[in-house]
Order: sequence, then structure tokens, then C-alpha cells
Amino acid sequence: MCGRFTLASPGNIVAEVFGLDEEPLVSPRFNIAPTQDVTVVRTPAGRRQAGTLQWGLVPSWAKDEAIGSKLINARAETVAEKPAFRAALRARRCLVLADGFYEWQPAGGRKQPWYFRAADGRPFAFAGLWERWQPAAGEAVESCTIITTEANDLVRPVHERMPVILPLDVLDRWLGGGSTDALQALLRPAPEGFLEAYPVSLRVNSPSNDDPGCIARCHL
Repeated sequence: MCGRFTLASPGNIVAEVFGLDEEPLVSPRFNIAPTQDVTVVRTPAGRRQAGTLQWGLVPSWAKDEAIGSKLINARAETVAEKPAFRAALRARRCLVLADGFYEWQPAGGRKQPWYFRAADGRPFAFAGLWERWQPAAGEAVESCTIITTEANDLVRPVHERMPVILPLDVLDRWLGGGSTDALQALLRPAPEGFLEAYPVSLRVNSPSNDDPGCIARCHL
């Protein structure tokens, strides 16, 4: 799964990497947790625009917003079949922007967090889906989920799943759409060599800790 990630890259770098006309207003975040707002890219007018969505997808048919905390991830293998995700796969795809993510490895009765980031240090995009939910009273909630797939060789010793990281040359295909089969074909593990990893301290276990210390390397 993907339960925590980072986006600490400055706005000008984010705009450059993802071809945005306007520099997004982003603050460095080192411990993004479910139910928080995350930075995404959508194409509402045929061009890429950055914005924010609540992390944890609330389907349009949901009875209440609480279901979102259980739908932070969607499995690539079943995303086209699950009622919570299949409509969004067809019509509401997005990029969830990040520059690293955490996974936890069982180790001696506890779980050791590891930080995974691009070897070149640049931000990247998770494959995401979004929805708009209108409660009986109040403002609509726009939310998203991150699609996961089987882990590659680097991540597998830590966790069996990893978020889908879309290569830059397929971003338009993901956002633009196509058949379900064509979209699912994009949902693959990151290629070997794209990521690097190292252990970090248990500080990341608490969402209240959101500072550079979360990604500081620790010694096992």
C-alpha cells in the first residue's frame, strides 16, 4: 500500500517537471497522511492544472465521508472492477504529485520505516483517481486515491505493494484516457534503478511530525 509520502520540491521544479503553465503554491511536506489535502494535476480545460484534493476517495454514492479513510489506495489489478473506483478510472483520473514515499518493514517485533525516492531527486507522479461527493448539506468534497501495484525488486524486501509511479512520457495518456485495458497497462511497478531507498527514524510514524527529520537517514 501507500500510506505516507512527501512533496518537498519547490513550486518552480514541480511546474517544470509536469509542464504546468502556472507555478503551484506548494509548501514542503515531509509526512503526508491520509485524509489530508494532497497536490494533484488534472486537465479540466484540456491543459494540465495543479490543485488539491482530499486523500481518501469518497465515491459519489457514499452515505457519508468517513468511507474515504478506507479508500486511500486502489489495487491496479482490480481497479476496473471495484464499484468505488471503476467509474473514476473511466472518467476521473489524476496525477498525485510526490517526491518520495514510505513503507514499513517488519523487524524484530516492530516495523522499520524506509524512505523511497527517485534516484535523480526529482518529483514524480502517482497514478490517481478522483471523485466529487455532495453531502445532503454543505459543500461538495473532492477526493482522490492512489493506485498501487506489486512491488519491484527494490521495494519487495520492505513491502509487497508499491504506488504506481507513471513515467513522464505516459502522463498525457493517463490523463487523456482510452480503453480500460490500455489504462491498466500503464499501471506497472517502477523500473529498476528509478528509485533509491534508505531507513528513516520512527518519527514518521506520527503525522504530527512533518519536517526534514522525517526523511533523514538512520542507521540500523
